[in-house]
Amino acid sequence: MEMTSKLYKLLWDYDPNGLLVLDPEMRVVLVNPALCRMFKLESAQLIGRDAKEILGGADEFLKAFLEQVEVAGHEQEYPQFDLYVRKVIFPIPGEPFVASIWVDLTEEWRRQEERRRIKQEAMQDVRRVVDQQMKVAQEVAGLLGEATAETKVSLLRLLEMIRKENV
Repeated sequence: MEMTSKLYKLLWDYDPNGLLVLDPEMRVVLVNPALCRMFKLESAQLIGRDAKEILGGADEFLKAFLEQVEVAGHEQEYPQFDLYVRKVIFPIPGEPFVASIWVDLTEEWRRQEERRRIKQEAMQDVRRVVDQQMKVAQEVAGLLGEATAETKVSLLRLLEMIRKENV
């Protein structure tokens, strides 16, 4: 039994995912070190606090608790903690608690946001280049039109002079 307890403690302490347990009033009962790192808070700053205060809401936790269902794959950003996570929330059978596992996706999310930003900038650059090319094309067309018109006038004068000489 003691070995099992030590193993659970090791797993709890070293799990890279955040682990959070709430009571029926949606107050924090347990947190592991990974969750504390995610929220940049000590466990003493989290234990006993209303989850709504920390998380900005606890609807999915309440749903899991009241309906005794798993709420899986919910992704959420917590900008105040510079954090983006995927959560799995589930009731603990036979106990008045709801637990959750938090997978930190912040770095992956940042990379995606950076790719999105780069794509957006590239699209803006393409629009700018196309607009510039259209402007240049219109200016060239205008200049060609003027030159063509001047050439036509000159040729018509020349033809008129030749016609008058031949008459």
